[in-house]
Amino acid sequence: MRLLALAFVLISAGTAQAGAREDRFQRSLKMLGPNERLEQLCAYTAMTHIRKDSKKYRPDRTVASAMSEPVAVGAHAIEATGAAFRSRKKWYALTYRCTADAERLKVLSFTYKVGDEIPESRWAGYGLWE
Repeated sequence: MRLLALAFVLISAGTAQAGAREDRFQRSLKMLGPNERLEQLCAYTAMTHIRKDSKKYRPDRTVASAMSEPVAVGAHAIEATGAAFRSRKKWYALTYRCTADAERLKVLSFTYKVGDEIPESRWAGYGLWE
């Protein structure tokens, strides 16, 4: 699984145009294949939950496969135990489980846990950057 640039662009657009941003995101998701769509949807959901739940973090990137590949859990869910997200130029470990509807356009359930900060000396090995 790859870096999730689509989710980055949409979450960093600000909150003033939230409805329009959500509409663009939904249209963009529909252009992707089912697996990529699920990956993008879950990455976007991770960033929005982290941002909403803690003022400490301002995520702008998520990499589902930083430390290990996500695993499909059934037809419409993934579990990412080796994910990472970037906030304020630092990377943090992340695990999440995300279940979507059959079209993979809406999240039905999402749980996550933020881990420790990832030392900069490990970024290159995980495909992370500043």
